[in-house]
Amino acid sequence: MNRSRTKRFAAYGPLILAGVLSLVAPTFAQDQTTPAPDNTAKNKNQKVTADQQTNAAADRDLTAQIRKSIVADKSLSTYAHNVKIITVNGMVTLKGPVKSDAEKQTIADLAVKAAGGQDKVTNNITVKQ
Repeated sequence: MNRSRTKRFAAYGPLILAGVLSLVAPTFAQDQTTPAPDNTAKNKNQKVTADQQTNAAADRDLTAQIRKSIVADKSLSTYAHNVKIITVNGMVTLKGPVKSDAEKQTIADLAVKAAGGQDKVTNNITVKQ
């Protein structure tokens, strides 16, 4: 390729790419007629929700410690890595779906170890069927 062509490609290449992507992108866009998922009504019936997590340093640290131990366990699924951990005054609530009873137990064990006892952890994790 000579220098002139290289300069033209460098100048027009991104524009051509943007044009091609603008033609292809709408086929991958989400269907606008499908309503967004909304769990508001379901969440109102929950006793402990993520917005009740306190901002106390001890609660934040405990939540972070549990999250780090869960994420460090690479044998756990993505579902398990994303369970909700809610800590209020040192009391931990675990929520969300996991793929198996073994994952549910592993997460509970990690939380109990970090929290300092079974009596400080409420396990509301569900197994996704």
